[in-house]
Amino acid sequence: MCYFNGQKVTHAEFIRLKHLGKALARYDFLGRDLQIGFDYGLNAVLKPIPGKEDFEIVQMEWGFIPSYLKTREDINRMRHGYKDANGKFHPSITTLNAVSEELLLPGKIYKEAALKRRCLVLSSGFYEWRHVFPLNKRTGQPLKTANKYPYYIKVKNREYFFMAGIWQPWTDKSTGEYVESFAIITTTANQLMEQVHNSKKRMPTILTEDLAYEWMFGAPDEKRITEIARSPFPADQMEAYTIAKDFREALDPTKEFVYEDLPDLEFTG
Repeated sequence: MCYFNGQKVTHAEFIRLKHLGKALARYDFLGRDLQIGFDYGLNAVLKPIPGKEDFEIVQMEWGFIPSYLKTREDINRMRHGYKDANGKFHPSITTLNAVSEELLLPGKIYKEAALKRRCLVLSSGFYEWRHVFPLNKRTGQPLKTANKYPYYIKVKNREYFFMAGIWQPWTDKSTGEYVESFAIITTTANQLMEQVHNSKKRMPTILTEDLAYEWMFGAPDEKRITEIARSPFPADQMEAYTIAKDFREALDPTKEFVYEDLPDLEFTG
């Protein structure tokens, strides 16, 4: 999955998608190494301009808001869980990510957005955990509890890249608050990510420039939407390295940190 993303773009003069570009100086929110999904904060998203072959960079709330929710209180109950009048606890529902294989299934909350409101989520790199089960010193068998090591993952030689996303407009029926929210599409892990994110073997759908353009401006049918959403990004064009376990509190969360007891990844690109 993808619950931690970076959006630090400080060296490029433009955010470019094929022949389209937006001057970086226009945006003051593209300097964050770490965006935490469960903060449900604002993130930079490329949103197509209706009727034009062009895009704007806007801030949207990370965490897709289903249309059936009526108020901000309903959203908070969905995101954090709640007890009903009878004392029964209803667990939280996470909508930070949308599973590519299920996007267009009947009854899914993401279907309309996948058909009509596709966007690109800007990323300079994202974060995942690798699970390693230490061996019992007496028996030599793996222990039941894994040690978790955080990794920072990015595309080689790219300051930024694009993840497939879908977005949703929403208005609070009580207060009139208007919000645009989004979810990041996820797909099956490639050779690198199945070793890093080895507990779930998923990764965000990272799009090549051509696929990113088609995702946002094309008119794909349902079959093609699913193909793009599930498309694997080449593992040899990505790199991953370990970072400190307290990276969420670090001044530079992307700084490499070496764990001497951690086996190397078999796939290094």
